[in-house]
Amino acid sequence: MSRRLPSISALLALETAARHQSFAKAAQELSLSEGAISRQIAKLEGMLGIRLFNRVGNRVELSELGAGYASRIRASLADIERHTHQLVADARGTTSLEIGIIPTLASRWLIPRLTRFQARYPEIEVNLKERTQPFSLEESGLQAAINYDHPAWRTMKVQPLFEDQMVAVCHPRLASELPGNMPLLHKLASPFNWARYAALAGLPLSTRTAGPTYDRYALLIEAAKAGIGMALVPRRYVERELQEGGLCTPWPEMAELCERYVLVTRPGTETAPALAKFEHWLIEEASVG
Repeated sequence: MSRRLPSISALLALETAARHQSFAKAAQELSLSEGAISRQIAKLEGMLGIRLFNRVGNRVELSELGAGYASRIRASLADIERHTHQLVADARGTTSLEIGIIPTLASRWLIPRLTRFQARYPEIEVNLKERTQPFSLEESGLQAAINYDHPAWRTMKVQPLFEDQMVAVCHPRLASELPGNMPLLHKLASPFNWARYAALAGLPLSTRTAGPTYDRYALLIEAAKAGIGMALVPRRYVERELQEGGLCTPWPEMAELCERYVLVTRPGTETAPALAKFEHWLIEEASVG
């Protein structure tokens, strides 16, 4: 008789706890109690006869076997999600695409343009998933990523989209502040951007002084609009605020300081027709700004 398979709820608990290296954070994401996550993992370990997590005081750490199993389960769960989306799309007579994208790029650039794609290809549904860092397309189950150019993509097919100049923006009431007195807003993943800008612009900025730090450009932009300080952000993200007067650029603009965005897909395989149409449209949109 074959061994009974683990439940989907137990596998979800494993994948989430493995990703966070924390039962508490997994419980928060899945809207369960920490005890429920612990019981699911214990039940799974008992069924498999394998220790998936090592308990170290109040912390948990993936075992070597647990890490490998969680990685494979993550890929399988992504496949299940993709197949489910495709089934629903097939029932409606459409084709779905699963795209990973930087949140601010999605909200400030791609989504406002998607109606044009929908008008041209009404049979294709584009589903967007938030991805802030390079990731494995295979494990994620996504068909493509729109992200920063990065060495982590070197084994993938990478197509340039556009370069976006970084600009220093603030609320207009702060425009007269001297550079040395202006509070600087920092992006967590780009700690040296202000130092590079100061060197290029020749401004006396206190780049080593810790200021407010934010995870995403969207938060930096809102903080700048609120008058908290000066933010260094891609110009494409703030065109509307600059036109409407909610933000201004009182400091020099340095063409050398920019971010490069790319479309990432799997290499060595024939591109599905729906993805090929999306690629062509995306590159077309990127070329016009």
